[in-house]
This record gives sequence, structure tokens and C-alpha cells, in this order.
Amino acid sequence: MTASDTPPKKPHGLSTPLEGTPAPPWDPAAPIDAPLCMYRPTVLPAWVDYNGHMSESCYLLVFGDNSDAVFRFIGIDEAYRDQGGQSLYTVETHIHNIQEVAEGEPLRLTLQLLDFDEKRVHIFHSMYHGTSGDLLATAEQMLVHVDMAQGRAAPMPADLQARVRSIAQAHASLPTPPQVGKPMGIRRKTA
Repeated sequence: MTASDTPPKKPHGLSTPLEGTPAPPWDPAAPIDAPLCMYRPTVLPAWVDYNGHMSESCYLLVFGDNSDAVFRFIGIDEAYRDQGGQSLYTVETHIHNIQEVAEGEPLRLTLQLLDFDEKRVHIFHSMYHGTSGDLLATAEQMLVHVDMAQGRAAPMPADLQARVRSIAQAHASLPTPPQVGKPMGIRRKTA
């Protein structure tokens, strides 16, 4: 079978801004920002709902794009997925919407690595207004490294674990954000 005989990949409906951008080479001597700040989008017209501000589903979309930027930073891109059949999947997300943001406004996203083990990565996103610096929303996520052919969690390769460990060390002195681990429920005043 030649390359011209290979059936084309089916297009998918949703892409990230960095899709098709290869992960840069990892430099173990390079300083690591705490927290990481790799994504600064502007609120697009398609993200704004009938209330005139960014729709709740688009907060998750933007946090996902922020994750993609960090995945590429540590070496997870299409080549990693296609050659090794592995990727990081999100298994749980908790979003806190704090302030509204309107079309055309700048955003600045950060990511803090809270914890990890050989198969899981616990992260925390913060979304700030790109000009005022106001905190707009946060997202806490649990990611699992998956063997896509088997459909189950799999240990990250040693080099990927070392990169994640380097980020964890750089983030170790950051305070735990107040939204981490907060349960959802209706608060009632006690008599």
C-alpha cells in the first residue's frame, strides 16, 4: 500500500487553535513558569450567547484550548497520539464562573499543576481578563493518560513523567487555589 492508497483521515467537527502545531523540543534546563501562562485568546463572536456575554460552554472550550497548549509544552501532540496510541483524557471538570466577559475582550489563561502520578494529572486553570487582571473563571480537572487502543488508563512514558515532575516541582510553592476541591450544594443557614 502506498501513501496515495491510504484512506484520508475523517475530519472531525471541533479543532483547537494549536491543532497541527508540533510540540516544541523539551529543554530540561529551561525555567518553568509558576503558574504556566501559554494561552491568551480574545473572546470570539461565536462564544457570546443571547445574554451578551461568553456562554458557559465556551468557558470549558477555552480551558480545553489552554490544556492543549500545555499538552504541547510537555510533548503531547498529534505525533505523540498517532505514534504511541496514547493521550491525556479529561475525566472530571469543576468550573467556577466568577465574572462575565464580553465579545472582543482579551483573556489570559494560566495553569497550575496540583498533583500527578504515573497515570493521572490534577490541574487547575485560571481565566483572567487580559487587561484588568480580574479573575473571570476557574476550572479544576483530573486527566488520565490513556492507551487509546485498549480504552483504559496507562502509565505515562518515563520522559513524559519527568516533564510533568519538573512542572510539579516548579509549582510546588504555589498556594492551593481556594476553589480546589469545593463541593457543590445549596448552602443553608443554620438556626
